[in-house]
Amino acid sequence: MVFYRSVSLLSKLRSRGVQQPGLRNSVRWLQVQTSSDTDLHYQLKELIPEQQERLKKLKSEYGKVQLGNITIDMVLGGMRGMTGLLWETSLLDPEEGIRFRGLSIPECQKLLPAAKPGENRCLKVPTKEQVDSLSKELRNRATVPDHVYKAIDALPITAHPMTQFATGVMALQVQSEFQKAYEKGIHKSKYWEPTYEDSLSLIAQLPIVASYVYRRIYKNGQVIPMHDSLDYGGNFAHMLGFDNPAMQELMRLYVTIHSDHEGGNVSAHTGHLVASALSDPYLSFAAALNGLAGPLHGLANQEVLLWIKSVVEECGENVSKEHLKEYVWKTLNSGKVVPGFGHGVLRKTDPRYSCQREFALKHLPDDPLFKLVSNLYEVVPPILLELGKVKNPWPNVDAHSGVLLNHYGLTEARYYTVLFGVSRSIGICAQLIWDRALGLPLERPKSVTMEWLENYCKKVA
Repeated sequence: MVFYRSVSLLSKLRSRGVQQPGLRNSVRWLQVQTSSDTDLHYQLKELIPEQQERLKKLKSEYGKVQLGNITIDMVLGGMRGMTGLLWETSLLDPEEGIRFRGLSIPECQKLLPAAKPGENRCLKVPTKEQVDSLSKELRNRATVPDHVYKAIDALPITAHPMTQFATGVMALQVQSEFQKAYEKGIHKSKYWEPTYEDSLSLIAQLPIVASYVYRRIYKNGQVIPMHDSLDYGGNFAHMLGFDNPAMQELMRLYVTIHSDHEGGNVSAHTGHLVASALSDPYLSFAAALNGLAGPLHGLANQEVLLWIKSVVEECGENVSKEHLKEYVWKTLNSGKVVPGFGHGVLRKTDPRYSCQREFALKHLPDDPLFKLVSNLYEVVPPILLELGKVKNPWPNVDAHSGVLLNHYGLTEARYYTVLFGVSRSIGICAQLIWDRALGLPLERPKSVTMEWLENYCKKVA
C-alpha cells in the first residue's frame, strides 16, 4: 500500500471511510511503519525518486506554460480562482466535490472494497497483520510529555478550546525530529524522513491532547486514558468520554471527511506556507490550527449548531417551512449569513454533507434537529438564489456535523473546531511529507499596492 502513492493515500483513505468504521483499518494502516511489505517508510523511500523525476520533467518540459490570467478581481478577492499551489493529496472539483487521488467520495464508496460487509470501504484492503502493526505503531507513538499538559494548564480554563489545543501542539514541538536533524546538518534530500517521523507522531498524539482539553474544560479534568483495543477514531471518542459504538462510528466518519480538502483553504495553505520556511510539522500545524480557528473557516461548524439552536429557541423544534423561511430572511436582513451554506469552490451540494445525511438517515432519522437540517436543505438554497449574490447556495460539510455530534451527547459547540483540527492533521501532515520529499521551495508571492494596480491598469487600458 506504499503510503498509498505514499502519503497521498492518506487522502484516498479518508474518502473510503466516508460511511462507517473502516477508517479504523484504513487510517491506521496508512501511518504505520513495520516490517518489509508493511513498512510505510521503506515503501515511501522507494516511491519518492520516481515522483522527484516526475516533478523535474514537468518543470523542464512545461515550466513556461501559462495556467491562466490573473485579474484585479483575483488579487483583491482573496486569490479566488487563482492556480498557484501544488497539493498532491486531494483535488477539489467544483461540481463533484473533493477527489482523493482522482476518486470522488461517491466513487470511493462504489468502487473500493469494504473491509467487512457493511463497514467502511478501504482503498486496498489491508491484511490483519498490517492493521495490527499500524495500531501498535500509533499506540507506541501516542505518548504525551507532562510539560504539554502543564502548558495547557497554565491557560485559564475559560480560554477557547482551540487556543488550548494549539498551545498543546506548540508544546509538543520540543520533541521535533526534524529540528534536531536540521541542527545536525542533515542533507536536504533527507528532509522528508524526520518530517515523516514528526508527522506520524503528531497525528498519533493529537487525540490525546484534544481529549485532554475537552475533559479539562467540560468534565472537571477527569482524564480518560487510551484503550488498547480501539482504533484511532474509536479511541478519540473513548477518550472524550463516549463509548457508544454509533458515536465511535461517527467519529471515524468525521475524521475521514474532514481530513483533507485540497491545499487552498486557510488551514491547509497556512500549514504549507509555514512549512515552506522549513518549519517542522509541529510549528506548521500549530499555525494551521490558528487559521482553522477563524469564524470563516473551521469555526463555522460551531456557528451552524448555535444558529440552528437559535431557530429552535425562537420558532420551536416543529417549525413549519414557511416560518423557517421567515427566520432565514430575518437572519439575512440583519446583515448576517446563514451558516453552513455556500463554499468558495464547490457549486453543488458538498458530498461530505451528503454522506453525513446518509449516516443520519440510518442512525437518527427521527432526531428533531436532523429534521430541521433536512428542512433547511429545502428552504435555504432557493432564498440564496433569489438574493442573486451567492454562486453556491447549497449546504457544505458544516451544515450537518454539529447536529450529529449533538445527538450523541457532544453538545459543547465551542469544542467542535478541535475535532476538525485533529482530522485535518492527516491531510496537512501527508502533504508536508511530500513538500519535503519533492524539495518544494519557500513560498514567496509578489504583492503590490493599490497605487501600483491603478497605474498598471491605466497603462494597459
